[in-house]
Amino acid sequence: MAPEGITVQWTEFQAGPQLLEAMNVGSIDIGPVGESPPIFAQAAGASLTYVVGTAASPAGSAILVPQNSQIQKLTDLKGKKVAFQKGSSAHLLLVQALEKAGLKYTDIEPKYLAPADARAAFVKGSVDAWVIWDPFYAAAQEVTKARVLIDGTGINKQGGYYLMTRKFVTENPQTVKAILEEIQNLEEWSKQNREEVAKTLAPVLGIDLETMRKATNRRTFGLVPVDENLINLQQGVADTYYKLKLIPKQVNVKDAVLTKEEYAAFSPKT
Repeated sequence: MAPEGITVQWTEFQAGPQLLEAMNVGSIDIGPVGESPPIFAQAAGASLTYVVGTAASPAGSAILVPQNSQIQKLTDLKGKKVAFQKGSSAHLLLVQALEKAGLKYTDIEPKYLAPADARAAFVKGSVDAWVIWDPFYAAAQEVTKARVLIDGTGINKQGGYYLMTRKFVTENPQTVKAILEEIQNLEEWSKQNREEVAKTLAPVLGIDLETMRKATNRRTFGLVPVDENLINLQQGVADTYYKLKLIPKQVNVKDAVLTKEEYAAFSPKT
């Protein structure tokens, strides 16, 4: 980004909800999250905007149980303590998986924990299952030998998003365009250079190379335009959370969406 006169400062977050909280108070300008954090942020009154979607990676999230757990199928989760980050993509995966198994959300005992705390609870045995995404998921497989009860394949059909505040987008359209073009270039490069991606990210994230390889190979790289299909999918997520009374009010996703003309001004070709 230096040739564009843009200085980049990186800030790491464990999960999307924390990232969007920081964005809402002006601490960061752009960040990638799953499909759920924007819904909870919008319900809380945040002025955020969807700028571009990311390809779905259903195999990159899973419901994990200890290797020796007696839980063998989704219906065995009834009455069990399940750890996950509230308002994250893991939250939606759990909701959808329970529905697929004929269970209600009230059939399990949710334990709202950030990834690091959830892992500690999982290792300690104070929760029965953990819903998590990569690279935490891959690390749990490698280090704790967690068993995969089910991953998102066939359940999670949606990717995530890059978001910005509406103020930043409207005041800096050329900067937004430059950032998204660079992200698009990196996504395309990553498709063909997965080993390099793993080798680059492993030391940065403090994860061993084999774990990072596993996470990288499960990821689908690529950007997706914010169109009617994506908006409708996201509205379905919002309606699901409202129906379950997990957000305090109904959310209209289109309130956080720009016009076609505004997207055309900065969106890279996908």
